[in-house]
Amino acid sequence: MSLGLSGFSICSIVNKVYYINRLYGIMPSMKISQKGLYALQALMMLSRHYNQGAIRIRDIAYEEGLPEKFLELILLELKNARIVESVRGAKGGYQLRRAPSEIHLSEIIRLVDGPLAPFGDAEQLRGLIDRDVEHSALYQVFLDVRNSAVRILDNTSLADISVQKTGSAAKQGRGRGKKSHEAAAILPMVVHGNRGKDA
Repeated sequence: MSLGLSGFSICSIVNKVYYINRLYGIMPSMKISQKGLYALQALMMLSRHYNQGAIRIRDIAYEEGLPEKFLELILLELKNARIVESVRGAKGGYQLRRAPSEIHLSEIIRLVDGPLAPFGDAEQLRGLIDRDVEHSALYQVFLDVRNSAVRILDNTSLADISVQKTGSAAKQGRGRGKKSHEAAAILPMVVHGNRGKDA
């Protein structure tokens, strides 16, 4: 049997983590939702066109290869959260309410998908560290990973990730369709699956 750190078998560590998950519920689904991914893509597009006026929903959907009806609901939610604003009229559409450098990924993900923590909220983990001394080092690692993930998302803005598309890249985006859905389905863990807990 293969051994992990400090002589623990890999099997025993996996079993322990699974048991803790079942007992305390600290490791739910750890993938960003399709809705969250669409929201980030739409906001990146608005970030690239910041200060160029409002952008129509159909243009956002076309450039990013997103379903227009679903995007409309997402933008309405972002509007209610005062991340974007709508402009009426012939040149109407949506635009960012704040500069891209002032809108951080954590704010968007918390809004759409709930708390950010991939290993549960901080209080849960601190409680486990105090109660289960034998495995406190394991929970401390989980807490460190959780805090690092939150710190990265708290300090990464739309401006940091919104690079202007070249002509060929824009064309690829417009024709993505099914490939976009497939990419979202395998996106690595980013957010905590349960709403209602502090990140």
